[in-house]
Amino acid sequence: MKYLLLIYNNPATYEAMSEGERNELFGEVERIMDELKGSGEFVGGQGLADPSQSKTVRVRDGVPAVTDGPYAEAKEQMGGYLIVDTETVDRAVEIAASWPDAKHFALEVRPIMHTAGADV
Repeated sequence: MKYLLLIYNNPATYEAMSEGERNELFGEVERIMDELKGSGEFVGGQGLADPSQSKTVRVRDGVPAVTDGPYAEAKEQMGGYLIVDTETVDRAVEIAASWPDAKHFALEVRPIMHTAGADV
């Protein structure tokens, strides 16, 4: 089953880190990515642009309202995503728990619905 791992973080936390701390964190990311590619569990993923570049679209009474910025009012924003194909949800949770951002923020694990409908 495929799972979407939503990576949340706070840019201010990254800014407060030393260059060495950031290098260590991104080294951990690289290690995990190599592991997932090697195991065949990596399907895809990307980091996201700064939240200030995003738009939020809401339609109310048939009228679209587009606002600048992220969809949520929070300091933690979705910073990227990872798609993995694992045998169990427990493995997807294990991967999420090993992601460096989980030490400071949160990762959300969601099953991906197939075009024919949900697997869940």
